Amino acid sequence: MGKYIAHKDGEREQTVKEHLTGTAQLAEKFAAKFGKEDWGYCCGMLHDIGKYSNAFQKKIKENTNNMVDHATAGAQLCMKLGGYYQFLSYCIAGHHAGLPDYGNTAISSSLCGRRKKKIADYEAYKEEIEVPELQSMPIKIEQGKNLDFSLSTFMRMLYSCLVDADFLDTEFFMKNGQVERMAGQSMDILLEKLEHYISGWLLNQEIDSVNGRRTEILRHCLNEGKSAKGIFRLTVPTGGGKTVASLAFALKHAVENKMDRVIYVIPYTSIIEQNAQVFREILGSDNVLENHCNVEYEGTEEFKPMQLACENWDKPIIVTTNVQFFESLFANKSSKCRKIHNIANSVIIFDEAQMLPMDYLKPCISMIQELVENYGTSAVLCTATQPALDNFIPHAEEIVELCPRMDEQFRFFERVTYQNIGSISKEILVGRLTEEQSVLCIVNTKKSAQELYHLLQGEGVYHLSTSMYPKHRKQVLESVRERLSKRKKCVLISTSLVEAGVDLDFACVYRQIAGIDSMIQAAGRCNREGKRNAKESKVYIFDFEEQKAVQSQLLQIDVAKAILHDYKSIANTESITDYFARLYKFRGESLDKKNIMDEFRNKEYNFAKVGEEFKLIEEDTKTIFIGRELEADEILQEFKIKGASKERMRKAGQYCIQVYSNFFKKLNGAGMVQPVSEDMQDFYELVALDQYSESCGIDFSIDDGMALYM
Repeated sequence: MGKYIAHKDGEREQTVKEHLTGTAQLAEKFAAKFGKEDWGYCCGMLHDIGKYSNAFQKKIKENTNNMVDHATAGAQLCMKLGGYYQFLSYCIAGHHAGLPDYGNTAISSSLCGRRKKKIADYEAYKEEIEVPELQSMPIKIEQGKNLDFSLSTFMRMLYSCLVDADFLDTEFFMKNGQVERMAGQSMDILLEKLEHYISGWLLNQEIDSVNGRRTEILRHCLNEGKSAKGIFRLTVPTGGGKTVASLAFALKHAVENKMDRVIYVIPYTSIIEQNAQVFREILGSDNVLENHCNVEYEGTEEFKPMQLACENWDKPIIVTTNVQFFESLFANKSSKCRKIHNIANSVIIFDEAQMLPMDYLKPCISMIQELVENYGTSAVLCTATQPALDNFIPHAEEIVELCPRMDEQFRFFERVTYQNIGSISKEILVGRLTEEQSVLCIVNTKKSAQELYHLLQGEGVYHLSTSMYPKHRKQVLESVRERLSKRKKCVLISTSLVEAGVDLDFACVYRQIAGIDSMIQAAGRCNREGKRNAKESKVYIFDFEEQKAVQSQLLQIDVAKAILHDYKSIANTESITDYFARLYKFRGESLDKKNIMDEFRNKEYNFAKVGEEFKLIEEDTKTIFIGRELEADEILQEFKIKGASKERMRKAGQYCIQVYSNFFKKLNGAGMVQPVSEDMQDFYELVALDQYSESCGIDFSIDDGMALYM
């Protein structure tokens, strides 16, 4: 038949053999990071053998739109070959449509369905392609391990190697070699940059000053960076400088162990943006990639390499969210899985580790173990409120603590005194807040925050919650910081969004009872700079006597009440560990609420089902655009004239709020919202702008009592 063509671009052609060889060599290189180069090469060589069929060749040479299934051929061949080759069938069958469920023969998209599917003859592959030999076992077989979960993770990692190699080889051909990717600088160079940045700090030998203690922790983290790979903890009290200390450990550790990148996994985008800015200042912008919903690298040639790097995380420093990290590792689609092979041989910092998703804690911890044991990573659980994970991690006694004299550091960094004042009325709380000169009050729902603000409002009183769009919140925070700096009266009523990633320093804090970790985070906004006496810097724990706890917070609150009763201080490591141990015990089986681990059994794996089920954020919310500023109105008009784009959606995000569906129905029923355009039914604008106030954002008073968080 002559040449077998894989891709065409005008008169230029790439043969199937060229594409298979190019893809195999890249996949081999990627899989070598976890010692499975033979598997990567074999998967790459067999993934497109279906393109040897007459039907596919007719389609590509005549440039028709006929659909020709070329992915099933390689999967069927691997099933016929049997043995270890069968494991490749999931990857090859799904290299376009996504990793399939095992399923049955009645479901055409399942692996079983693909096995029985009638496809065009592809035997011509034998003229050019020899099936590579698999020389290694897919996973280590160890007693007591969940072998099915390990094998499913291996398949997903191999799939990532394949789809990234396939994309890159195709991109190289289609762009005729003009690819705009830049990998960034080596770990050695980044470590040199960091050491230069902190060189002055390391001269500090004090042990009785805040900066001296931060230096002690930093120096210890640098020294511990020489350790062999494994799981580590960095348990540092608020104010101990864990951001730079963790970076110092990660870079030193990466250099010592010849690792490729550092990945920061962070729960809140506000912390991500702060940390990424610190890393850019130290290491340079081209070395730091932010990958989360609030950032898009688009629109200019300057950002093109960053946009491409988002696809496969080919940068030395990645800063991302829990959602992006874990959902990618449990995904089945190529767009999400493509990047995960670059997690191998990385240092992974889980910042605010207490925020690991509780509904999926068991599968997430199992995945972290897999990454450490089989993919050459090191994991660092970094927080001031360390979760009690020992029962979920085999050989937990081997975990290394990176904070020197940890208990002593917690005693040194004590800046507040906690006082539990029990249940009080809103009126009594308002009276107490009115008497304060500098006070932050954090409550559990948006509705409570608005009610409290309206009872207090006056000079120097502010409200903060996600009922206000992001740009509005930033404006409020600027006003609050200005008043605090000038020592003017300042009362801030907020929800929990102020607890992390927001640098504020109040003389005292009132915190409605919540989880122990939340209350300690809240305390971090009191006497933050350590300029006042700890005994005079009070954190008052309270509850509203007339208000029931929100259902989703009941367990955390009940356990927190028990800890408050049993311990003199909630802020020491013993009480924090006990809090999480009790919480996890009560949660029991619901630490894997979708039974993710049960979807990988007896080599019959449900990748597609898990990809659909594993969602860390499941709230039924609607997005509402608030067009009350000039720039917002201009963006709105662009949407109506030009339609949606990622760049416009990113800009619009600064003027959007999220509301739960029940509240949305009230707004919609009252004619207060409408779709931005006919083709954007899930994106609304607030047309009744009087429902949005300068002080509180969108008004929840029309709500019938449903709790709204943050």
